[in-house]
Amino acid sequence: MKIWCCLCFNEEDEEEDNHNRPESMREKGIFGNQDLPDDTFENDEDHPVGTAAPLSLAAIDREHDEQLRLFEEMVRAVRVGAFASWSNTGPRTSRRSEGESSSASANVTPVLDGGAEDSRDSYHKRAKVHSNFDECHYVTPASSNTGKSIAYADCRDYDNNPSSSVRSNNDTCYDAFTFMASGQENNFEPGCVKENDTDDSDILKVEDLEVRMDLTDDLLHMVFSFLDHPNLCKAAGVCRQWRAASAHEDFWRCLNFEDRNISVEQFEDMCRRYPNATAMNISGPAIHLLVMKAISSLRNLEVLTLGKGLIGDTFFHALADCAVLKRLNINDATLGNGIQEIPINHDRLCHLQLTKCRVMRISVRCPQLETMSLKRSNMAQAVLNCPLLHELDIGSCHKLPDAAIRSAATSCPQLVSLDMSNCSCVSDETLREISLNCANLSILDASYCPNISLESVRLPMLTVLKLHSCEGITSASMAAISHSDMLEVLELDNCSLLTSVTLDLAHLQNIRLVHCRKFADLNLRTIMLSSILVSNCPALHRINITSNSLQKLALQKQDSLTSLALQCQSLQEVDLTDCESLTNSVCDVFSDGGGCPMLKSLILDNCESLTSVRFISTSLVSLSLVGCRAITTLELTCPNLEKVCLDGCDHLERASFCPVGLRSLNLGICPKLDVLSIEAPAMVSLELKGCGVLSEASINCPLLTSLDASFCSQLMDDCLSATTASCPLIESLILMSCPSIGSDGLCSLRWLPNLTFLDLSYTFLTNLLPVFESCSQLKVLKLQACKYLTASSLEPLYKGGALPALQELDLSYGTLCQSAIEELLACCTHLTHVSLNGCVNMHDLNWGFNRGDVLPDEVDVACLNLCFLNLSNCSSLEVLKLECPRLTSLFLQSCNIDEEAVEAAISKCSMLETLDVRFCPKISQLSMGRLRAACSSLKRIFSSLST
Repeated sequence: MKIWCCLCFNEEDEEEDNHNRPESMREKGIFGNQDLPDDTFENDEDHPVGTAAPLSLAAIDREHDEQLRLFEEMVRAVRVGAFASWSNTGPRTSRRSEGESSSASANVTPVLDGGAEDSRDSYHKRAKVHSNFDECHYVTPASSNTGKSIAYADCRDYDNNPSSSVRSNNDTCYDAFTFMASGQENNFEPGCVKENDTDDSDILKVEDLEVRMDLTDDLLHMVFSFLDHPNLCKAAGVCRQWRAASAHEDFWRCLNFEDRNISVEQFEDMCRRYPNATAMNISGPAIHLLVMKAISSLRNLEVLTLGKGLIGDTFFHALADCAVLKRLNINDATLGNGIQEIPINHDRLCHLQLTKCRVMRISVRCPQLETMSLKRSNMAQAVLNCPLLHELDIGSCHKLPDAAIRSAATSCPQLVSLDMSNCSCVSDETLREISLNCANLSILDASYCPNISLESVRLPMLTVLKLHSCEGITSASMAAISHSDMLEVLELDNCSLLTSVTLDLAHLQNIRLVHCRKFADLNLRTIMLSSILVSNCPALHRINITSNSLQKLALQKQDSLTSLALQCQSLQEVDLTDCESLTNSVCDVFSDGGGCPMLKSLILDNCESLTSVRFISTSLVSLSLVGCRAITTLELTCPNLEKVCLDGCDHLERASFCPVGLRSLNLGICPKLDVLSIEAPAMVSLELKGCGVLSEASINCPLLTSLDASFCSQLMDDCLSATTASCPLIESLILMSCPSIGSDGLCSLRWLPNLTFLDLSYTFLTNLLPVFESCSQLKVLKLQACKYLTASSLEPLYKGGALPALQELDLSYGTLCQSAIEELLACCTHLTHVSLNGCVNMHDLNWGFNRGDVLPDEVDVACLNLCFLNLSNCSSLEVLKLECPRLTSLFLQSCNIDEEAVEAAISKCSMLETLDVRFCPKISQLSMGRLRAACSSLKRIFSSLST
């Protein structure tokens, strides 16, 4: 692909191009003003081809809009780092030349050889861009210590490329900079060549797509400001204008040579090109030579980052030459020769970081220094003269003795933050000296310091105190901590000797107590406490917290916790999971008047000592009692309670929800529930499935629409009557396996005018007349395994016209005779789903039989609306005649019917889609093709694998 950038060359180049073009190209106006809109020419006579007429306002607006669209596309492309892919396709606002057709913009001219390519460029003089930036190398001049005049600039990235076997890291890094920084325009040869290849016949053949982009230098500069250095190097390969723009010093204020093997000569060249660089990152074996060159030639350096090498003494003596240096970072380096003291003296240095450095002694005299880190450095002495230092980090400086730490910290009177974690030599005497000399100290991290106990230490301005794994911290240490009136954060993890914490701190907001194996008593009084974490403290048995700000309390896996007292006005969430020793008294803590008036969520999962739970709360919204197997009595008076989880409460015997705000409730996991009382004005769904001993139930839910009382074998007629009277909106009622329900209970169904689903399966009913008289809107009736129903039990359906809205009827595993079923199906033409699964009395079913008053060749179809028919497990069924034009599903599983009968049955079912003939002994796998031919609408046939 080629991208033509019309501002890449000056006017003389353009005139020369036009003069050298063939006559045919000049006549067609190529590279003239063919890109201008049609209305920019007044007429062909006044303005011959190649001469621009004055632009109209509409043309100017269109030109402006097109520029904006182009700019937006470029910004979108470079922001996602997809510069190469964007340049492959070009902007969507590309224009076509005057004589081009609709497909001309995508015209592709293959490059046959290098000579043809050069010939084409002699006309256009535009920079070529290979269709894939990631594999393209450009020829560009580059000076090197070997005297070579040409080098290949790798535009993939200026990072190390281990996959390249041709170019060294030196050349790859340096040429990437040199390519976009070169100002020798005449030597810019845009040909795309292979590395180590001198045969012209092997030059890559690429497809050229001409796209014109009118970009001003300011616009291009703005777009390039979004690019990082690798993409700037890629952009440099587009054309001379882009190369010059990408080399602008605004984009190269920070020079990064981290882990790059660059020679001193190349480094000096880069410093000469960008003398105004303000930040530099250098690492590697030659770090000392490079940094010495940097500080001698770059006078505007403000940030200097060094690492992974040896930095000699001369660097620190010459450091003052960087007059504007503000930040010095040295990581994982050896300083000096390891014997003499390393001096760091600078008048303007504000931030100093020496991490993981190897040095014997350092001396720092920086009057403006504000922050300093010596973390994990191997040194035995640190002398500081930094009067403005307010942040000092000497964490993990294992060789610093206690006296050196004391001297360093006390020499900084303005110190605000001190990290001395993992300094095992620190003593209480040092902390006392620091407290006397650093009156503003507010952040202290003394974690992993086994020798401190805070005895007689007073730090009144302290706001953050971290004491992880401090073996000397005991309950007596709390007296010293209590003098830190401004303390906000306290962390006491893994303090193995700590037994109790009693603090009255007005500003304490956050406290951590994790893995304190002897910790037994927590007593906090702090109005600002907002977060507390107490975990894996096996001896903890008492907690007393007073706070006006605490909103969330998590005390998980506190096996010994028995007593809990809370006065937390803002507490909303409490998690006491696996607190196995909690007693029933915890209910008083979380009920109204217990000190938590805003509590919304309470988790008491696996609190196995709870036996009787009683909550009276106007704020509680969610309650979880999962796994509380010992609970036998539950009383909830929580009008705003919306969610309750009782999984695993399998010993619950008595439950009262009066009143609650629940919308749904599942008590099917409480098999021992005997007495139930529910008053839930918003409840719409109630499931009692499996409450086999439930004998007394009071359900007052005026909005209830679904009730599942399956297997409630003790549920009586009076309970059903009371429920239907108080819940008139019930639409779905499941009474499967409720043998105690009789005719009196069914008569109460007249109070349910919206009842559409009724399941009376596995009951001992003999009379369904109350159902036929009371449930005029019933759509689904399930009577599975109702073996006491007789042939006359269903007569009101097919003789009296009962249940006119009935659509689904399930008579599976019943004992009705075949004649009753045939007559039912012949008369109830409104049925759509019929299940006769396991009806042993089914023999021959002639669906669409002839009546006496019709001619022998006339067929009276009984069920015009039937779409689902299940005759599975009717082992006696051998003959089946159907003419059901809307039947879509037919199940004949395990029927003794042959393929001829099935073929005849389905041949007149023009909408049949699903057929199940699994385990039919007379139907083989080879018959499937015959069945599909008999019914063209079939989509699925389920059959066994037997042949």
